[in-house]
Amino acid sequence: MTDKTPLRTLLCFAVQPAFFDLPFDQIGPVWKGVQQLMGEIARIPGTTVLGTLDDDQTQVGTSPAFPWTWYMLCDFTDRDAVVAACNLLRTIQTDDQNHRLWKYMRVEARMGRALEIPQL
Repeated sequence: MTDKTPLRTLLCFAVQPAFFDLPFDQIGPVWKGVQQLMGEIARIPGTTVLGTLDDDQTQVGTSPAFPWTWYMLCDFTDRDAVVAACNLLRTIQTDDQNHRLWKYMRVEARMGRALEIPQL
């Protein structure tokens, strides 16, 4: 049996204008969807969540391009696991009107390998 090197992945999430168009009292279901998203990513078999970052205090408004709004740094087993994580935006429902999470945010995945810090 050989150990596979994890696929280091930065999931970059951008909040869409539709989120900011919501009345304040309708934001809660979207945040519950985000919590579900994070939990389901963490439960993808073989996945390790290494960290998260939310820059919503210094970036206000939509994220049409870099810099994104929030991030998850994860080690996945393979590309299929990364695709499964991204696909969650298509499947997680945010309210009783069949709106899915992708209405309110989008994701881009940056995949690579862990960069080792040399011992000098």
